Amino acid sequence: CIRDSPMPHAQIQNLKSLADYLVRKSVWIVGGDGWAYDIDFGGIDHVIASGRNVNILIMDTEVYSNTGGQSSKATPRAAVAKYAASGKPAPKKDLGMIAMTYGNVYVASVALGARDEHTLKAFLEAEAYDGPSIIIAYSHCIAHGINMTTGMNHQKTLVESGRWLLYRHNPELVKQGKNPLQLDMRSPTQSVEHSMYQENRFKMLTKSKPDVAKHLLEQAQTEVDARWQMYQYLAKRDTF
Repeated sequence: CIRDSPMPHAQIQNLKSLADYLVRKSVWIVGGDGWAYDIDFGGIDHVIASGRNVNILIMDTEVYSNTGGQSSKATPRAAVAKYAASGKPAPKKDLGMIAMTYGNVYVASVALGARDEHTLKAFLEAEAYDGPSIIIAYSHCIAHGINMTTGMNHQKTLVESGRWLLYRHNPELVKQGKNPLQLDMRSPTQSVEHSMYQENRFKMLTKSKPDVAKHLLEQAQTEVDARWQMYQYLAKRDTF
């Protein structure tokens, strides 16, 4: 038998220096939409272009929530915010689609209040994916002008209107001969107007500038319809 003996202090220190190499690291970068869509979009691009096994979680409130509620590139068309007092005239930037064009990035768009099991599945897949991954999570915010106690239910309304999409883009599926893009929701069943005017950030424009509000609402509906049709088309293709 081998007699037990204390391990020399130097050997213990050597093992401690190697500890980080003995376990799999899980690296997550967490930030808001102003950071991801605007001020550090270049940094996000560098991370996903590196091909490294890094996970990115974007808490998308669609506005600069922590600096006063300024409009960002994540702010949807027709929303009233600082620097967009007459409603934002431009559409929201599609960060998920931009990331998908790399081909080797796991991308998911989730809304916990709409489908919690879908959110969990996206996190598990992103963690398991050996490469860069991005999860864009809808995050209701006081700046939206809603009853925050019903925020989770409101997320479901957004998905039902098509304003927020639920999908997963997993490049691993390509190796199985499958389309990497999976739409995890049914076709929109509600109008954009129904969900938008539950939020004061949209509704206030109908009081101050009703003609502008009507015009932007029409554009927003057209935009949502076109985006749904595009994603539906891409998800049905044999290859992507």
